[in-house]
Amino acid sequence: MAEEELALFSHDETEDLSFQPDVVVRPRDPAIVPEILALAHRLKVPVTPRGAGTGLSGGALPVQGGIVLSLDRCDRILDINTENMVAVVQPGVITQVLQEKVEEAGLYYPPDPASRGSCTIGGNLAENAGGPHAVKYGVTSDYVMGLHAVLADGTLIRCGGARRKDVAGYDLTKLFVGSEGTLGIITQATLRLVPLPVERAVLLASFPTLRAGLEGVLAVFRGVTPSACELLERDAVEAAASHLRRPVPVPGAEALIVMEVDGFTPEEVERQMMAAGERLEGAGAVEVRVAMTRREREELWALRAATGEAVKAISTYKEEDCSVPRSKIVELVLGVKAIARKAGIRTICYGHAGDGNIHVNVLRMDMDEQKWQEHLPAVIEEIFELTVSLGGSITGEHGVGWTQRRYLPLQFGHAEMAAFRAIKDALDPDGILNPGKIFPG
Repeated sequence: MAEEELALFSHDETEDLSFQPDVVVRPRDPAIVPEILALAHRLKVPVTPRGAGTGLSGGALPVQGGIVLSLDRCDRILDINTENMVAVVQPGVITQVLQEKVEEAGLYYPPDPASRGSCTIGGNLAENAGGPHAVKYGVTSDYVMGLHAVLADGTLIRCGGARRKDVAGYDLTKLFVGSEGTLGIITQATLRLVPLPVERAVLLASFPTLRAGLEGVLAVFRGVTPSACELLERDAVEAAASHLRRPVPVPGAEALIVMEVDGFTPEEVERQMMAAGERLEGAGAVEVRVAMTRREREELWALRAATGEAVKAISTYKEEDCSVPRSKIVELVLGVKAIARKAGIRTICYGHAGDGNIHVNVLRMDMDEQKWQEHLPAVIEEIFELTVSLGGSITGEHGVGWTQRRYLPLQFGHAEMAAFRAIKDALDPDGILNPGKIFPG
C-alpha cells in the first residue's frame, strides 16, 4: 500500500491528529481475523481495529504504528429474524443500512449516532455509540445480545446469542461493548430489534434564555417520554442555519428544543404531542411549533444534524462530550458558560439534553495559538471536574480513546483504575490491542 493510501488510515474525525500505520489489513472474511491476531501476537506487533473512521476521540488511531485492521469490508447482514426479533451482522455493516433493512420487516434498530449514514456497527459496538433516540430507547449496549470476538492471541470466543434470558457465567458480551477494541476484536454481533413505531411528530420550542430552555427539557419529562429531545443554544442554531444557507427558524431565541414523540397510532402520538407542548409552554416557551409534514420534520432534523459540522467550521475547536443525570443539565451548561467566561474562551453547547448528554465545543476564535495551548487543558479539566461533581461522566458516547485518557482518573479512583488494568492485562497481557487508548500515560 502506497504512503498516500496509508495516510487515509492515519486519522479519524478527531481534530488535528494523525498517526501513520505501518500496514493496513482489510479482510473480506472475518474468519481470518484469528490468524491475523495470532501472527501479531507472535511478533508482538500492535493492532489497531478500525471501522469507518468516524470516531471523535482518536479511538481508531494507530498511535504506536503497527497494523490497522480495518473491518469495513466485512459488511454482510447475515440474518434478520422476525420471530426472535434479532439481526445477526458483521462489523462492517453501515448503521443506516441495517436500520433500513430491518424497517422493511416492520422492525426497528434504534441506536442512531450522527454519522449513522457512514459509521459501522463494529465502531458503534467499540464506542457504545448513542444518538438522539437514546433518550427513549437506550444506547448500543442495550441492543447487543451476543458477540463473536477475537482475543489478542487469536482465540475466538462466542458469548450470548438470540436467547432473551441467560445468567450463565460472566456477561462477556457487555464487557466487550464499549471497550474500544482494547480487549478483543468483534467479528459478529447479534442485535436486538423492537417493533417499528409507525407514527411520529416533531416539535420545535423556542425559549428566551438558555436557562429557560434547559428547564423546559426537565419539565417535559414530568409527563412525557419523547423519543428524542435535543437542545441547541442560539449560537449553535445560527451556525447550523448559515451552514445550510437557510433562515434562522426563530430569530432572537436564546435556546431551541427539537423534540420528537413516536408511537403506533395517530391518537397516541397526538396525546404525547399535546402533553409535551403544554409542558414546554408552562416552562416559558415563547412558541411551540409542530412540524406537520414529513418535509418539515426532515428540515428540523437537518438543522440539528448540521450543527456539529457548522460549529467546527467557525474556528479551531475542542469538542467535549459531557454526560450528567438529566436533572443536572442546568447546572452543567450554565457552569460550563461560567468557566469559559472566566477563561475568556467561547463555548457553544448543544446535544442530547433529554438524556443529560451535552456536546461542549470550546472555540479558539482569534486567541493566540500559544495562549490557546496554555489555557485549553485547564479549561477542559475544570469542565470535567464540574461534570463529575454533578454525578456525570467525561464521555457519554464518544469514548475515551486517545484524547480523553488523561482525564479518566477524574472520574475513577485507584481501585477502579486497577480493576480496569487487571482486565486488560488478563485478556491482552502484551498490550498489542489498540495500545495507548483509555489508560493515561
